Amino acid sequence: MIFNKNFIISALCALAFPLMAFVASSCSDDNSYTDLLNTESKYVNNFLADQVVIAEIPADTVFETGPDAPYYMLDEDGRVFMQVINPGFGPKVADNEMVYFRFTRYPLAYYEPGEDMIPDQSNENMGYDANYFRFGNTTLTSTTQWGTGIQMPLKYLPLNSQVNIIIKAELGITSELSYVQPYLYDVRYFPARN
Repeated sequence: MIFNKNFIISALCALAFPLMAFVASSCSDDNSYTDLLNTESKYVNNFLADQVVIAEIPADTVFETGPDAPYYMLDEDGRVFMQVINPGFGPKVADNEMVYFRFTRYPLAYYEPGEDMIPDQSNENMGYDANYFRFGNTTLTSTTQWGTGIQMPLKYLPLNSQVNIIIKAELGITSELSYVQPYLYDVRYFPARN
């Protein structure tokens, strides 16, 4: 069977137009990406309104610690905020050093002042394997899958530290980027097993 060029173009157009109409109608039913980012910022601001927030890292990197410590903004765009619970000990983490971590995370979309937050994910149970990444490595999937936000406290703190960290989706778990949901993580960092 021989098809001429005009027939093929007409057939492709006939298939493409319904697909484009479907995509356009799908986009119009959902919030725009800008709307999702604004909602994400609203959730973070709602949580931080009940906290003390410091917009810069102390020059000597000596942080206030404990459950009543302030949240420090770790990046100039306000995508990551850290509260130091335990400052840890030892030297700072070296580039590409293996770091194990355990965490519990809470979706900030459900934060209500004075209410207990309910975690949506946790690996605090020592029966489960700890997660890991190589500090500063941007090539390994085992590292990049966690996003860059989870590593940011280790620019300032050694291992054996514990932080509460707010991470916006842009710097969070890469497979969840499109959900545009911010989380509060309670994270503990450990040295690699020998």
